[in-house]
Amino acid sequence: MSSQPEITQRDLRTGSREIMDAVQSGRSFTVTRDGHRIGELIPLRRRRRFVPREEFAAMSRTAPGLCPDAFRADQDAVAEQEPGAPCAR
Repeated sequence: MSSQPEITQRDLRTGSREIMDAVQSGRSFTVTRDGHRIGELIPLRRRRRFVPREEFAAMSRTAPGLCPDAFRADQDAVAEQEPGAPCAR
């Protein structure tokens, strides 16, 4: 059984604004119809808009090194370059 509160389809229809506000603030609900569970309303995970400088620096220190020749070979292997194209070698 779910630990989140249950709301009926009718409750959702009549109180959608309040329910959606609750979902936006992090609450989840199970929606029922005729006593049967039919779905869940769950908040979406929020994406961070930036990574703090300290976290970026820590990730950079442990990142693998980049081999420019291997990187270019990988790009050439997947890129479709037509002869005579401005970016072709």
